[in-house]
Amino acid sequence: MALVTTKEMFQKAYAGGYAIGAFNVNNMEIIQGITEAAKEENSPVILQVSAGARKYAKHVYLTKLVEAALLDTDLPIALHLDHGDDFEICKSCIDGGFSSVMIDGSKHTFEDNIALTKKVVEYAHAHGCVVEGELGKLAGVEDDVNVSAADASYTRPEEVEEFVTRTGVDSLAIAIGTSHGAFKFKPGQKPQLRFDILEEVAKRLPNFPIVLHGASSVSQEYVKLIQQYGGQMEDAIGIPEDMLRQAAGMAVCKINIDSDLRLAFTAGIREYIANNPSHFDPRQYLTPSRNNIKALVKHKIVNVLGSSGAAK
Repeated sequence: MALVTTKEMFQKAYAGGYAIGAFNVNNMEIIQGITEAAKEENSPVILQVSAGARKYAKHVYLTKLVEAALLDTDLPIALHLDHGDDFEICKSCIDGGFSSVMIDGSKHTFEDNIALTKKVVEYAHAHGCVVEGELGKLAGVEDDVNVSAADASYTRPEEVEEFVTRTGVDSLAIAIGTSHGAFKFKPGQKPQLRFDILEEVAKRLPNFPIVLHGASSVSQEYVKLIQQYGGQMEDAIGIPEDMLRQAAGMAVCKINIDSDLRLAFTAGIREYIANNPSHFDPRQYLTPSRNNIKALVKHKIVNVLGSSGAAK
């Protein structure tokens, strides 16, 4: 099976009341863990690559690993650029075989965001690629994305129709209270998503796919393992999974997950090396990390996204 765009994925997800997981990838083991889980659950999946991942692993290595995943699983897989911040990186990914790109113009004025997003959309659509835009700013730090709490802002529902109409985007990322990175909320704080904003956006954009960024739940199991085996990590909590499931039952068709993967992967390495200090074979200490990724993704597909069995 060849790479697919997210168009048909999102149409089915919207109608079925579930979301597709968009999982950030950086290396072979992470891709294997994600796609093995998706295959066992017969779920469509989006593998997404940040600018930082492209710098680390190189574009050609990542695309060839995704090609291998297609051959291995025969699943509907979309390859997506996460948080492209200018036209050139989006163009490079489109020309390099990605089936979907995100242009994040949220740091610009409304008019400049529209102009940049429209430019990417016109190029992408001419090359068979779909585009995700963004309105509103999520707080937090993740790769090249760094937005302070003071600069974060919720999406304004009154702007979404004009933005989508004038740009021609295929999906829209909105800000309703999620945030990038693992340190979303301190223990004792009560996370809350602005479902009122999501509902209003859905009314203004009927049957249009909405995206949630910064939607890791920060598994306490992996946080505690990292702390137990020498990691200097503060206590933190993420977005409760029941809130994410509620969003997936509404207009949200794509939920981005990155920090949870990093925690699971790092916990596996730390635990193995701490318990086997004389071992130095990467295959030995990366295997439990890959297994952690697989278990985490299966859990998300079944209990959060609701996409199990949707790869038809």
